[in-house]
Amino acid sequence: VQLVESGGGLVQPGGSLRLSCAASGFTFSSYAMSWYRQAPGKERELVASISSAGGTTNYPASVKTRFTISRDNAKNTVYLQMNSLKPEDTAVYYCYARRGSTQTTYWGQGTQVTVSS
Repeated sequence: VQLVESGGGLVQPGGSLRLSCAASGFTFSSYAMSWYRQAPGKERELVASISSAGGTTNYPASVKTRFTISRDNAKNTVYLQMNSLKPEDTAVYYCYARRGSTQTTYWGQGTQVTVSS
């Protein structure tokens, strides 16, 4: 099983990034997918989630108008489009897979996002 994130990097405040998470080794379309982030010295927090078929998404208030999660089950990939980035969005972003019926979960290794001028 692998979840491989990509697309992180350094971006100026107000800029955009698109993260990708490529999944392999499990039935991707059966899993709800999420993006979490963890900043230095802080707990890991949820930033977006999407149901297995993609029909339902959820975001915390801090990112709701700026981030968009989507998935392509044909490509076994989940995305996070991040717009209007702020310095407080700086963190390592992790991809997370969860199958509710079996409570099976997987984590990616993370990708660094740094928002700075």
